[in-house]
Amino acid sequence: MRLDFLFQWGTAFGKEYFWGELLATLILVSYLLLLFLIFMYGVMQFRLAIAYRKSKKEEKKGAVVDPNYFPKVTVQIPLFNEMYVAQRAIENIALLDYPKDKLQIQILDDSTDETKDIVAATVAKIRSEKEIDIIHIHRVNRVGFKAGALDDAMDACKGEFIAIFDVDFLPHADFLKQTISHFKDDKVGVVQTRWGHLNKHYSLLTELQAFGLNAHFSVEQVGRNVQGHYINFNGTGGVWRKSCIEDAGGWQHDTLTEDLDLSYRAQVKGWEFVYLEDVVAPAELPITMSALKSQQHRWMKGGAECFVKNNALLRKTEGLERSHRVHGLFHLFNSSVFVVLLLLSLLSLPLMTIKESFSHFDWVFDVSAIFISSTLFLFYYYWVSYRDKSEQFLPSFLRFTVRFVQFLTVSAGLSVNNSIAVIEGYMGIKSSFVRTPKFNVALKNEFKGNKYDKKKMSFPMFLEFFLFILFGLSTVYHIYTETYAILPFHVMLTLGYGAVFFYGFSELKRR
Repeated sequence: MRLDFLFQWGTAFGKEYFWGELLATLILVSYLLLLFLIFMYGVMQFRLAIAYRKSKKEEKKGAVVDPNYFPKVTVQIPLFNEMYVAQRAIENIALLDYPKDKLQIQILDDSTDETKDIVAATVAKIRSEKEIDIIHIHRVNRVGFKAGALDDAMDACKGEFIAIFDVDFLPHADFLKQTISHFKDDKVGVVQTRWGHLNKHYSLLTELQAFGLNAHFSVEQVGRNVQGHYINFNGTGGVWRKSCIEDAGGWQHDTLTEDLDLSYRAQVKGWEFVYLEDVVAPAELPITMSALKSQQHRWMKGGAECFVKNNALLRKTEGLERSHRVHGLFHLFNSSVFVVLLLLSLLSLPLMTIKESFSHFDWVFDVSAIFISSTLFLFYYYWVSYRDKSEQFLPSFLRFTVRFVQFLTVSAGLSVNNSIAVIEGYMGIKSSFVRTPKFNVALKNEFKGNKYDKKKMSFPMFLEFFLFILFGLSTVYHIYTETYAILPFHVMLTLGYGAVFFYGFSELKRR
């Protein structure tokens, strides 16, 4: 869209050109700074992809599984109002192949609805039939939410090690045997495994989530781990050494991502984390846009809160390697990329007007073209995760390219929801822990509704619709005036904001 009025408001002062040039300079400087941040994000992800590829080429070490190593383990399932999946999760965890005298199971239940009765009945049945040490710990308040439940249960943990699973996770029977042996090294504080997806093929929305998560759980986690950089416990699908939790200060609930927070406090104190890409813990992906937004809001806000809380710890703790500090700060800053993307999209609107009005700024546009390489870095990062070498290269590459464009488009559309979350995190605005609704469905014809999945017209949805219209008009303008430099970006934004808004709006109609 032409935004000439932005550069003509100075006429009231009789200095139109001066004020217009000043405003154009401020916009261009801000735009270049944001492009640089995106570029650095792309570089960091590219470096992780290189490290991941290098690790795959090196000879793999033999398995460290010791069939005779059976320390005492406590398994925890924290939950809150999960009537659709609670029984399934508890029955599955009771199938763990581990000596009964070495296993304790805690169901940490904060539920206020019929879920608590389902949990109580299921626990009683399993305890009676399988003679497993399983207990139902029901809190009458949600102080600290998930972190509070985990912290409150620490004194009742009999295990030297604590495995944690969210209620939608269905670990395989040999999970503990595949992970516990790594703790024979006394320096290891956490063993984290890769998330699998029970309902990946439910819809395009779940396919795109799997696409993004797979890159994190392969390239990013492995890439950091093999270089000795800090990784994070992902809140579930992993095992903690109890003494590591205590040494790092315990579970704290001043952020929405208590897992990321504790991970950094533990690693700064010298504890090592082991990541097992080949051990998979299957879980359920959100199947509605409202559920996905709720999850993303919590993750992004929590990430920003952890940056505020822990960046000084990384910068000032003596003895840390510089590379650990840099990678750690970028890791904690990751959620902020959505704010950068949103601001970048808004500042892109007046670019063509600036280019036409101030020809001496042409060099800026030539320089900014360099930063397009950040997209190529991300392309490679996701390709490394996606590629299946058992398939023919060309068909696989074409499918990946389509999926990559779809993923970037929807990610751009989520930038409003996620930016609000990040800004709230930086501003210290506190909110409750809104857990992601679980559905216990793998196919669309199985979905019968979910009382926990609250759908309503929200402020972010209004903004998404407004931006859909704004960038749609800008796209039409660029086509009409044959100014194509920024057109692909604005087409992507139009489709992204439109897809996220109309997907969510269609759910309102299906309530």
